[in-house]
Amino acid sequence: MQVFRTVREVREWRASVTGDVGLVPTMGYLHEGHLSLVRAARAGNAHVVTSVFVNPTQFAPNEDLDRYPRDEARDLALLEAERVDVVFAPAVDEMYPEGFQTYVTVDRVTQRLEGASRPTHFRGVTTVVLKLFNIAQPHRAYFGQKDAQQLAVIRRMVRDLDVPVEVIGMPIVREADGLALSSRNIYLSPDERAAALVLSRALRRAEELFAAGERDAGVIRAAVEGMMAAEPLARIDYVSVADAGTLEELETVDRAALVSVAARFGVTRLIDNVTLAPET
Repeated sequence: MQVFRTVREVREWRASVTGDVGLVPTMGYLHEGHLSLVRAARAGNAHVVTSVFVNPTQFAPNEDLDRYPRDEARDLALLEAERVDVVFAPAVDEMYPEGFQTYVTVDRVTQRLEGASRPTHFRGVTTVVLKLFNIAQPHRAYFGQKDAQQLAVIRRMVRDLDVPVEVIGMPIVREADGLALSSRNIYLSPDERAAALVLSRALRRAEELFAAGERDAGVIRAAVEGMMAAEPLARIDYVSVADAGTLEELETVDRAALVSVAARFGVTRLIDNVTLAPET
């Protein structure tokens, strides 16, 4: 495994190899969810590139950039065990040199949910992802479904800008008790972690209602929100039942619908989701 710190090194490596390249962008502090993406990339490509970069442009001034968990030595050991070919771990000024002023903006699909709560977030995501695509020139890139809106935004960017990368979404990886894996879970106190299970329980309730024939999005939305509101440690940010592609809120679940939630437990903000898909 080679560890590169500069764009030049990655480009020189990329020019030297043949065969398909799979890219797994990460912000490090890797968990089993990240590693599931790496394994999918390893299975589907001749070469695997993983980025480890805490991207400052997707954090607002009041967010957790400075305390976002980092452990590069651990990350590198995990990636070497998964037979990653290249790790790109640049410094901030390598990705955003002095005078940097160009950003990528995707409009409508970024304006809801996470975009409404974190207005500058997706501009940072799309900018850094497009830079990684340009640097590594992958055939395929792998992203987790837990960040469902991010996945939709990147797919829209790739489609709109004719980027020759296949974007592959992979299933959410959960703890045995249902909590979706997240690097931010480390922030949770024991009581907050127990309370955070309300997210997966509420989403399971949405699935149960849907399986029983409920198609009124308002009924499903209210049931999810009611379960979350009953947890004293949960501060709800949003509950959404939306078109899985456009993220526009639905009145009736007559197409693939993304049920997504966000809430704070203490200082930790967590997101989760499930997709409801009517039979065709």
